[in-house]
Amino acid sequence: MSTPRLRVRDLTLGYGSFVLMRDVNFDVAADDIFLIMGGSGCGKSSLLRTLMGLKEPQSGQVLYGDTDIWACTEKERRRILRRTGVLFQGGALWSSMTLAENVGLPLQQYTDLDDDEIREQASLKLALAGLAGFEDYYPSEISGGMRKRAGLARALALDPEILFLDEPSAGLDPVSARMLDDLILELRDALGTTFVIVSHELASIFAIASNGIYLDVRTRRVTARGNPSELVRDPHTELQALRFLTRGEAGGPQQQD
Repeated sequence: MSTPRLRVRDLTLGYGSFVLMRDVNFDVAADDIFLIMGGSGCGKSSLLRTLMGLKEPQSGQVLYGDTDIWACTEKERRRILRRTGVLFQGGALWSSMTLAENVGLPLQQYTDLDDDEIREQASLKLALAGLAGFEDYYPSEISGGMRKRAGLARALALDPEILFLDEPSAGLDPVSARMLDDLILELRDALGTTFVIVSHELASIFAIASNGIYLDVRTRRVTARGNPSELVRDPHTELQALRFLTRGEAGGPQQQD
């Protein structure tokens, strides 16, 4: 079994006296495409922000290797999180910058590369995202699916070990969503990148997930964990998680006679 790249131990999240979720435990392996699943209001995005170092938990640990990012110094936390990248829901591209300039921005801020080297690296990352030749296009000049891929290229700029994706398929047509799913699989296989993804899109969940957890809004706990394709066939899967995974959208595995 692969060594965990990320570990969560006894995590409790909340706002003031309100507990959003409690006793959250899971491991993310180096070769995982790990899905955080659950209904509206269960805390998926809050958990993602905690893993990314943006929201401090009420208790518990988020361990990168042996280091808890919420128990170390701010300097150490920033150093560790430099090994991660983020794709936000809308891509979050700067509209006044070309795709190459958007992708090159992290390289300008965090490396000593000169302009030519930054341009070369930006072109490489865009090519990895299937956007070779689009360096000088602006976000308004490309489709929504291409903007998502450009955002993914920027998230790859610093060669992260872990990529966090927040609803990457949201707002995309089925063809564009499947192309993005295929790209995620290709990047995992080619680069060894670990993915942690929040999604409610069943087609994408079943297409790419190797592991995951289901957050139950009623109990405020993890009530199911594992590969979604296996969870739907497991007679012991918790009922609400099973209903979430079999709610009638395309993409679930076919039941065998």
